Amino acid sequence: MQQRGFTLIELMIVVAIVAILAAIALPAYQDYLIRAQVAEGMTLAADLKVAVGEYQWATGTPPTSNAQVGVTAPMSGRFVSSVTVGAGGAITVAYGGPDANAEIKLLELQWVPDWSVAGATRWTCNGAGTTIAPKHLPKACR
Repeated sequence: MQQRGFTLIELMIVVAIVAILAAIALPAYQDYLIRAQVAEGMTLAADLKVAVGEYQWATGTPPTSNAQVGVTAPMSGRFVSSVTVGAGGAITVAYGGPDANAEIKLLELQWVPDWSVAGATRWTCNGAGTTIAPKHLPKACR
């Protein structure tokens, strides 16, 4: 009579391989989730970028607050606690919403405007106010 099936050693090898793959994949997936959460701030800042650019081109001076660009209600999201316009029209996204990952809570991402080209506003991500680790920044900011 011939027996069929896997030996204990073969099963242990498969379990070990799966464990090694999981150990490699979990940190990569965690970084992916954090980058997705950071992207929410970029989405919330998009409308403010337009408003800041319009204010600058209409008045000749950069805005220094959300109220100057017509935003009266606080801007926030699931992962973002606030989005504010500051000195020189810079937009600061503060992370720490109710579902934000612990690695980005209390960190900030800053967009800095550049009006040196006539009729255009260029935005630089990762300004001096950015405290998020480079590995968690979206590709547009690296």
